[in-house]
Amino acid sequence: MTTLADVRTANELLEGVIERTPVESSRALSQIAGAQVWLKCENLQRAGSFKIRGAYTRMSGLTSDERARGVVAASAGNHAQGVALAARLLGIDAVVFMPVEAALPKLAATREYGARVELVGHSVDDALVHAREYAERTGAVLIHPFDHPDVIAGQGTIALEILEQVPDVATIIVPVGGGGLAAGVVTTVRELAPHVRVVGVQAARAAAYPASLSSGEPIRAAEMRTMADGIAVGMPGAAPFAVLRDAGTEIRTVSEEDLSRGVLLVAERAKLLVEPSGAAAVAALMATPGEFEGPVVAILSGGNIDPQVLLRVVRHGLASAGRFLWLHLRIDDRPFALADVLRELASTGANVMHVSHVRTQGELAVDEVAIEVQVETKGPDHCAQVMHHLRSHGYRLTD
Repeated sequence: MTTLADVRTANELLEGVIERTPVESSRALSQIAGAQVWLKCENLQRAGSFKIRGAYTRMSGLTSDERARGVVAASAGNHAQGVALAARLLGIDAVVFMPVEAALPKLAATREYGARVELVGHSVDDALVHAREYAERTGAVLIHPFDHPDVIAGQGTIALEILEQVPDVATIIVPVGGGGLAAGVVTTVRELAPHVRVVGVQAARAAAYPASLSSGEPIRAAEMRTMADGIAVGMPGAAPFAVLRDAGTEIRTVSEEDLSRGVLLVAERAKLLVEPSGAAAVAALMATPGEFEGPVVAILSGGNIDPQVLLRVVRHGLASAGRFLWLHLRIDDRPFALADVLRELASTGANVMHVSHVRTQGELAVDEVAIEVQVETKGPDHCAQVMHHLRSHGYRLTD
């Protein structure tokens, strides 16, 4: 089991290797949560996530013979970059297995750090199978993304920084995939500040921990369908699971809508770019305001997001926050009827983004057309005002 002494040793080892990432106060989140909220910005860490902490700690302990044999890893992207960077710093050859759908920026960055990348399977678990086979075949050392005491110790250095940066912290909220980061935080806090509550957060569509903790042993997740690829892990690691189980750590889940709203809020209000998994702690704060004693530190675990995913997530987040409105109307089939609708929308301050115009639906009368209008609004209250305005002017809105 990883101890506080191990975390302190890792902290000394990482001196000059990693960034001491800042904590930023968030007034917007504090208002939502009803408590002072700080953001621990591991999205600003080297290689874009906390993973360099555990990867470097694990790899620096390899013998000269092990280093000569090289290392192998499996990852959706953040651990891949952490291993690749650590390998470059330590002069070790690295091979990384990544899912075929891995985000292109993560793939490119891993290669730029000097690792050889192999694309296999559709999940981290698939990639891990191939990484283990490669290790057995070649003698390379497997650098597991979360299931090793040295990795847990490295991730635990985040908690040392948090306790120094926010000495009166009452709650730390941690994104959870395999559990290495949460286990490192729990290990550190349990000895240094046992009064601090640690809450783990998983994506509801990739949540293995709730059922596993209930049963007392690791159980594979029932599904793996989430935009948060950084925490999409099918099976908890044995080592981190034991830590979280023995500590009675609370694990919550958040929806895809919660995650997208978290990414959007952090970008809009904190001016920070995070990936969906990196926004999991923020998503939990937004989904259940008032349930966390402050001061709260929410760990932004990573910022490596594909621009295409960012575009999709922002649009989804805007919709979840009531900033997009899809209107379905039936109007008379006459000249200028559509122009009249658009004029009324403009008078409400709504910004029309897309219009679809259909004349051939079975339920339409011969003198009717159906239109779908996508508009950008200022929020839920504005959405209600727009719909009320249209109805008051005689327009028929359908479901």
